[in-house]
Amino acid sequence: MTTQTGSLYVVATPIGNLADISERAVATLKQVSCIAAEDTRHTGKLLAHLGVTTRTLALHDHNEKQRAASIIERCLAGEDLALVSDAGTPLISDPGYNLVRQCREAGVRVVPIPGPSAVITALCAAGLPTDKFLFIGFLAAKSNQRQSQLAALPADVGTIVCYETARRIQACLDDVALVLGADRELVLAKELTKTFEAFCHGTPAQIQAWLNEDPQRCQGEMVLMIASEPARAASDISEQAQTTLKILLAELPVKQAAALTAQIHNEKKNALYKLALEWAGES
Repeated sequence: MTTQTGSLYVVATPIGNLADISERAVATLKQVSCIAAEDTRHTGKLLAHLGVTTRTLALHDHNEKQRAASIIERCLAGEDLALVSDAGTPLISDPGYNLVRQCREAGVRVVPIPGPSAVITALCAAGLPTDKFLFIGFLAAKSNQRQSQLAALPADVGTIVCYETARRIQACLDDVALVLGADRELVLAKELTKTFEAFCHGTPAQIQAWLNEDPQRCQGEMVLMIASEPARAASDISEQAQTTLKILLAELPVKQAAALTAQIHNEKKNALYKLALEWAGES
């Protein structure tokens, strides 16, 4: 006789308000044989609130690759297991990627149980375009690395969404202003679904001023959303920069030509990139 293979259920949990847990998520957490949790103590509080008595095991960044083998072995033996993170949807800037990939490679069925995600929660109420967006997770902790990440962002990706910590948000806003412009439109969402949920819309300096008005505003989880750069007419770009861009485009790819021109003439890379694309479309 052969034992039917079990499944790994990837279960989204609340990012703040415990009432956001779905009926399907609760039922799944009750019926699986074990729950792999990023922090068993944190998840234990949620399970106690839900009346779930399923056993847990720790699965986090430091042990995921090693623990994945035993979880897969249990699934192949017929057990169903669940994967949860501390909050929101697992794998979205949380552990789980290695486990899910190894499960699929081993033939273990992976079942998503959808629910809260800070990215989508923030976007749907921010008032920024949502038809196209780029989620980049957490930015680097060090300013020079963070500036490099921001400078490397491609043009025309829509709204940019990232997570940020309360401790780094002020420095992050400084870097956004330096690299993307002091007039760039931003929305900061904090403490989503919790008692002190708030959204602040404005430039980097305006959001910094709002944070400084109340020390409590510099606490909790944060999602920073960056609007696309407003389109610039070719007339807004210096003739010298346009000439350089045309010369470089004859020899280099669009992205590289725009980056070099921006460096030479201290122009915005994204504006030059868009202009180069326009020229390419006309040729």
